[in-house]
Order: sequence, then structure tokens, then C-alpha cells
Amino acid sequence: MSTIRKLTHGLSKKYIINTILSPLVMIGEVVMEVIIPFIMARIIDVGIAGKDLPFVARYGAIMIGLAVISLTCGMLGTLFSTVAAQGFACTLRQRLYQKIQSFSFANIDRFSTASLVTRLTTDVNMAQNVYRMVIHMCVRSPFMLIAGTIMAFRMNSQLALLFLIAIPVIVISILIISNLAHPRFMAMLKKFDALNAAIQENLIGIRIVKAYVRGDFEEKKFRKAADDVRRAQVHAEKLIIFMMPIMQLVMYLSMIAVMWFGGRLVVGGTMLSGELISFFTYVTQVLSSVMMLGMFFVSFVMVQASNQRIVEVLDEVPDITNPEKPVMEVRDGSVIFDKVDFAYGKREDNCILKDINLEIKSGQVVGIIGSTGSSKTSLVSLLPRLYDVLKGSVKIGGVDVRDYDITVLRDSVAMVLQKNVLFSGTIKENLRWGNAEATDEEIIAACKAADADSFISSFPEGYDTMLGQGGVNVSGGQKQRLCIARALLKNPKILILDDSTSAVDTATEGRIRGALKELAPETTKIIIAQRISSVKDADMIVVLDEGSISGIGKHDELLKSNHIYREVFESQQQGSGDADLAEEAEGGNA
Repeated sequence: MSTIRKLTHGLSKKYIINTILSPLVMIGEVVMEVIIPFIMARIIDVGIAGKDLPFVARYGAIMIGLAVISLTCGMLGTLFSTVAAQGFACTLRQRLYQKIQSFSFANIDRFSTASLVTRLTTDVNMAQNVYRMVIHMCVRSPFMLIAGTIMAFRMNSQLALLFLIAIPVIVISILIISNLAHPRFMAMLKKFDALNAAIQENLIGIRIVKAYVRGDFEEKKFRKAADDVRRAQVHAEKLIIFMMPIMQLVMYLSMIAVMWFGGRLVVGGTMLSGELISFFTYVTQVLSSVMMLGMFFVSFVMVQASNQRIVEVLDEVPDITNPEKPVMEVRDGSVIFDKVDFAYGKREDNCILKDINLEIKSGQVVGIIGSTGSSKTSLVSLLPRLYDVLKGSVKIGGVDVRDYDITVLRDSVAMVLQKNVLFSGTIKENLRWGNAEATDEEIIAACKAADADSFISSFPEGYDTMLGQGGVNVSGGQKQRLCIARALLKNPKILILDDSTSAVDTATEGRIRGALKELAPETTKIIIAQRISSVKDADMIVVLDEGSISGIGKHDELLKSNHIYREVFESQQQGSGDADLAEEAEGGNA
């Protein structure tokens, strides 16, 4: 499939009709514009020369009528091309967004978020502009070029040869400049990606920037990224700017030649003055058409880089897809990791999880402890197939996760991630991400389990309180509790809490754990935590160390048998002075 077919695939019938109508009515405009100079020549050479006022009036009225038709066709052509181009851009953005939604985390990592934003905005805008130019000019200009040349040759073939010499000069210039400019525009768009990344990073982390008084540093970084874009754009466009002067120079030289030799023919009596004026109009039409085609080729060169980047996204094959005959039901929340190896980018020489063997029974509460970088989040990300294993298998309900329908699998696994994300809208709308059909009673029950109902009820608007982008108008602890409630509304077989109570106090965390146990007793709960107090009552605790399992057992067992767990426990005990933990330690050592 060609690039054009890939870009226009899925265009609705309405926009296809507009795409076809635009060049058709533009042909009508060209026909009128080509006839008008011929009528004008008749008015000058017959009506005015013969002082025949009725002839002048009659042909003048015809010329005005043709001008009105030409104007109408031009307006309709612009309308049709604008509607078609807007529809093309809308359809293309929807396809890109839909494709991105099918990407695994690994696919997104390959492009980067900033680059995908640039492709959805800047690149699509450039493709839209050129699409409009194609259907508006790429029929009109060639048709005008052919029709004007024919009429010019009918009037005087020798004089017509003068301006035809200009055409190959312009075409050769366009081809040379276009070939040199393409790689420069590719480099420019990569600089746009870097600029978008700098903006995105700064705006998302604006509170950290202000807290660390790094505004000047970030401003310098942004200025450098913006200056890189400027220099890349100048480097690319300084070639393109030569195009117009070259075309104008050739066009004006051709006009001067036509005036000179045409004037001599009029003086010599071999050509009428009206014919020369009309011929000059045809020359202007032909050379203007060549210039318009030149401008189109310049734009086409510029958009080639954008088209290539858009097609890269459309052609990207998602790493994670549904099997041919997917399993459509998750039986229970039991989990088995069988000799699992995992590496980002599927690099076997850089495995971050190695030989993981773990069995979790349905309904168990499992804690995962480990130092920063021990791949705790990577381990649980394999359950909903955010990534696929490199070796081995992960099974849920006795079935390999790769055999499930992806939607069914992910509906059965709820994750509350380290970075809690809320969206613009009301609290209730955010909670219904977990279950679009949830009743108000179910929402309140989930919020009570997550210890969120009390602070929600304190807001004047209650559950209809509007949240800013990312939940900026609630605290970190409130955001975490809302995300836990949202996950509970899914009624999942497996609930993963990835350090999701780090922003709440231990008393609140204890209430949440108790409510979870009561509300979802059959749900398998996997808790990743830094605090041992968060997992000490779990049915099983897994200790990870540099991507491998260092120990498995209950709190008391690990205190005796696992030095990593014991060191973490002792450091937290010394840091917090937790009397309960101290008593338990003494009991374990007795």
C-alpha cells in the first residue's frame, strides 16, 4: 500500500465526495478563465477597432457572466477542498490515536510520548495543508497550464515557444532543491520532538521546578531546545527560499521577451493588439500555473518528512495482540510465574527479571518488598500484559495471560500505580473509569473502602466536584485513595497496589487494608510497598533483590531467614521507633 493510500484509508464518503468535487469545479473555473482573454481579444480587435458598441456590450456581458461563473466555481472549489482537508485531518488523527491505544508500553517507549504528540499535531497539520493543496491546485494548475498553452499556440506558435523554454528551467530547479531539502526537514521535525519533550516535562513537573527553584535552569534548557528548532528550520528553509526568486526571475524574463517580440509583431502588422494582450494573459496564466506547481512541490518536500513519521506510527505492529482464539473468561485470581525472564526491549543481555518462580493462590494477600530498582513494578506489569515475558510464562486462573482476550484480562486485573493519574472531570466521572455502569451506591461503597468518602463528602459539590487536569486540586493522599476506589469498582480478580498508600499515614493505611479485606475477600491482592508495616500481615511476602527472588514467606519467617528483609525491618524500626514492630521482633527472636 502506497503512502497516500495509507494516509487516506478510512476517509468517509462525505469527505471523498468533497475531494472529488473540488478539482471538478476548479476545472470549470479554469475553462472560464481561459475563455475570458479570447473574448477580450475579440472586444478589442473587432468591437473597439470597428467602433461597434453593440458588439462590445454583448461580448462585455458575456465576459462578465463568465467571470461570475469563474468566481462561483473558485469559491465552491475552496469550500469543498477545505471541508475535505479538515475531514482528512480528523480521520487521520482518529486513526493515529486508535493505533496508539493498541500499543504496548514497549511500542510507546520506542517513539516517546513527546514524539507521538508532535505526530498527532504538527505532522498531521502539515499533511492536512498539503492534502488541501493537492485537491485544490494539482488539477487546476496542470489544466490551466495545458489549456493556456493551447490557446497561446493557436494565437502565435512562434511567440509561444519563448515562454515554453522557461518551464524546464523551473522544473529542474524544483527537483534539485527538493532533493536537497528533504533530509533537512526530517532533522527539523526531530528537533520539534525534543522541544515538545522539554515543554511536557517542565509543565508536568512544574511543582518540582518551583520547589527546587530551577526555573532559570529550565528556562535555559527550553531556550536551547527552541533555538535548536529555529536553527534546524532555517537550515531547511534557506534552500526553499531560493525557489520563489528563481521562478519569478524566469517568469518576468519570459514576459519581457513576449512584450519585446510581440510588440514588434504588432508594429509589423502580423499580430493584432488585442491578440497580444490576450496572449500576454495566457503567458501569465501558464507561468503562474508553473509557479503554483513549484510551490506545491516545495510543500510536498516539506510534508514528506511528516508523512513518513505518520506512516511509521500506522505501520507499527503492536508487540501485544490478541490470540486467534482468545480465552474470554478469567476463572479466578490465582497467579503462577513459571521460570520467567523479562527485559525491556527484549534484550536478552539485559534481563531485569531472572528465573522468577512464584505461585499465588486466589484470594491471597501478597506483599512484595525490595530496594529501589529491584523490578517490583516490572514484575506486576506482566500480569495485565503491559509487557510480555522474554522467557517462561505467567498464568492467571491456570491460563497463560497470552491466551486471554486482552480486554477480558485487563478488566480482571486492577492496578493502582505509583504515579496516580486522574483526569479532567468530576470525581464521579473519574471513579467510573473503573466501571462505567457503577451505581452511586457502589461508588460510595468503594470510596468508603478506600477511606475516601469522608474527604469527598466535605467538598461543597461532593462527588460532583470538578477535578483539574491530573487532579491538581486534591492532595497526594486524596489522589491515591481515589485511585484505589476506582480500581475497586472494577471488581477485579486481582488487585495490584503499587506503593499506592505511600502518601497516607499508617492509621489510614490500616483502615484501607481492613476495608479491602472485607469488601473484596475473594480478590487476590498484591501489595508493593516500601514500609514493612504495609505487608507484615500478608499471607505471603516476596523479597526481590536485583530482579531475582531472595525470599518468600510470612513476616516472622523472613525475619529469621532473610537478611535483606531483616535489614529493611531494622532500619525502619530504628527510624520510626515503632513499638509494635519492636515487640514483634522480640517475639520472633524468642
